[in-house]
Amino acid sequence: MGKAIVVQDLKKRYGDVQAVDGVSFEVESGEFFGILGPNGAGKTTTLEILEGLRQADSGSAEIFGLSPWPRNPRLLPRIGVQLQASAFFERLTAREQIRTFASLYGVSPAKADEMLEVVGLADKANTPAEKLSGGQAQRLSIAIALAHGPELVFLDEPTAALDPQARRNLWDLLREINAAGRTVVLTTHYMDEAESLCDRVAVMDHGKILKLGSPAVLVRGLDSPTHISVELGVISLAAAKELAGPGDEVAEDGISLTIATRKPAVILSELAERGALAGLQVRGATLEDVFLDLTGREYRA
Repeated sequence: MGKAIVVQDLKKRYGDVQAVDGVSFEVESGEFFGILGPNGAGKTTTLEILEGLRQADSGSAEIFGLSPWPRNPRLLPRIGVQLQASAFFERLTAREQIRTFASLYGVSPAKADEMLEVVGLADKANTPAEKLSGGQAQRLSIAIALAHGPELVFLDEPTAALDPQARRNLWDLLREINAAGRTVVLTTHYMDEAESLCDRVAVMDHGKILKLGSPAVLVRGLDSPTHISVELGVISLAAAKELAGPGDEVAEDGISLTIATRKPAVILSELAERGALAGLQVRGATLEDVFLDLTGREYRA
């Protein structure tokens, strides 16, 4: 299907801050692509350059073989954008909001109304935007981005500040959008979200891409122990330390006892022989472990 996005050596500076520093990647048509990184990593600036909202200092970015800057009228009907913070017209209902935006692309009111059905907001069509919940407002924002039938959709932290139920509900919608053939580019702070939704992810920090690949491949490439936990009391701390091999770690937190090991099969076999599997939990590495390994654990405001 070809490349939806091609980025080569992209750079953008704000004063003393190098927000984007030599970023290169490609996104295939129909792919669900994630850009991950801590605050200030350069994710949003990269997206804004691709969306034609900001000019790069150097390097190149192409959307469907065309440059997004200066604003390219041939690209605008082919892309949809959901920004981090969405602003709606005051006092307009959800139906009036989406019809207004759709009209800018020559989309009929009937077609715009269909998007409210797609995002599950048909029953809120007559509700003023300011009366919508956080999850409903995000759905309306995405519906507006999709109203003109774009081939490529940019979503900048679409589930930020949503409760777990609203997040999972929105995930289902994003999967449907991608399954319909649209290319989706997503930025998020939620590693479980990226792991669940994305075909590939790019981990950014300090304006650079540190790793790029499918979540599963990135996780497999991390030299991380498996954590095996059982209920506290089913085996003593001393016995657990005897089971643990060289380099393994044993810890207890008042509720469970955990062995961090790189030879989980041996430990599990020994626990099974001792009948010590009550409350068993086995946790391997996740994308969050990859993220922290690459970007560090220091808090950033």
